[in-house]
Amino acid sequence: MRIDSGMGVVVIGRNEGERLRVCLTSLLQRVTPSSVVYVDSGSTDGSVLLATSLGCGVVNLDMQIPFTAARARNEGLARALELMPALEYVQLVDGDCEVREGWLNAAATFLEANPTVAAVCGRRRERAPESTVYNALCDMEWNTPVGPAKSCGGDVLMRVSAIQAAGGYRSDLIAGEEPELCVRLRAAGWKVWRLDAEMTWHDAAIHRFSQWWNRNKRAGYAYAEGAYLHGAAPERHCVRNTARALLWGALLPGLILVGTVWRTEMLLLALLYPLQVLRLASASPLKGKLAWQRAYFLLLGKFAEVQGICRFVLNKLQSKAGKLIEYK
Repeated sequence: MRIDSGMGVVVIGRNEGERLRVCLTSLLQRVTPSSVVYVDSGSTDGSVLLATSLGCGVVNLDMQIPFTAARARNEGLARALELMPALEYVQLVDGDCEVREGWLNAAATFLEANPTVAAVCGRRRERAPESTVYNALCDMEWNTPVGPAKSCGGDVLMRVSAIQAAGGYRSDLIAGEEPELCVRLRAAGWKVWRLDAEMTWHDAAIHRFSQWWNRNKRAGYAYAEGAYLHGAAPERHCVRNTARALLWGALLPGLILVGTVWRTEMLLLALLYPLQVLRLASASPLKGKLAWQRAYFLLLGKFAEVQGICRFVLNKLQSKAGKLIEYK
């Protein structure tokens, strides 16, 4: 079933190759090519030619300006509105994702029936979670509760009037732009909702530890910036995430190192790490090996997050703009 002219789609990507073909094909089975805008950020693999050949609108980002996914989404939406001035809803999707059958209809129907909801998302799944532990961790991360939500991810159907009223994404954010927009939407009285519906298949393609580390470093940067922007009460945006990272990835290791200079018994504090892994694994809804893997990497990731936090703090002290932390 095709969606009517009230919906547009914005796809962002760079050098996604075959993943982009899969993404656009999954969309063009459900919407007309003229309603799809592909935003490219300097691809060298023929992505622009592919999107053009399929009849999609194309935006070539000016790469002289530092890239952010937020800027790409804003420029994609602006082009979509030029092509479709009466646009009511826009599906944002990353170019490494495949949109599942039935999602666009389910999401649009939900927004039509719930006028106070600005953004609706569903279940994003990793395409090959069994290929690496890092892909499996991504799949677990995206399995969030159904119902009212505080935030969404990169794949989401949004009410255009709500995005416009909020001023769009903050184009200077190198990460965490979706939760930050959701903070502003909710402050304006809108709701964000997660449906019990299949939305997209994603291809994280994380095959190396260094990729996983950089992804967590980027998360730490986003936590710190989110807390800086909206950490005050009542929102307290990203404050707990930042505090957890600092506790396990900086304060406790520092206490152990400094404390052992005076008393060797302080080394016993290192036992808190295996105890924390045990606690996280025991409290996990997962069972067996997956629960232990998730617990171990959640704790280990705090050290990478601290790197991201420190990077944000240094940038603020030096009045420097953030640079993208890539993991692919």
